[in-house]
Amino acid sequence: MAIERTFSMIKPDATRRNLTGAITKIFEESGLRIIASKRVWMSRREAEGFYAVHKERPFFGELVESMSAGPTIVQVLEGENAISRNREIMGATNPKDAAEGTIRKLHALSIGENSVHGSDAPETAKQEISYWFSETEIVG
Repeated sequence: MAIERTFSMIKPDATRRNLTGAITKIFEESGLRIIASKRVWMSRREAEGFYAVHKERPFFGELVESMSAGPTIVQVLEGENAISRNREIMGATNPKDAAEGTIRKLHALSIGENSVHGSDAPETAKQEISYWFSETEIVG
């Protein structure tokens, strides 16, 4: 199995409800190490840049608004098959479809307020990590 890195975000709906520790505990108990983490309050411009891939989608404006509405925890996770493992731990985007015990089943309020984000592929992980972190901020 490959040790890899992935990007993870604890979204404003979760930080507002003081779930940072609970969600972090799930990552760590699932075998992922947090090797970089910081709390940021995204500006509208940062949210637009981060989610630029969705710019033409109808939900883009609402997404940018919600992501710039409060503090977010951005993280780099490391572990065996970290990308797929993180996606499994997060659960389906729609919390109604998420498996029992996943972050979204436990904590998400809706599809839009689904508490977490994680990279979906190695290329995405690399891009998302570099958007928020310099190499010197990632300590394995």
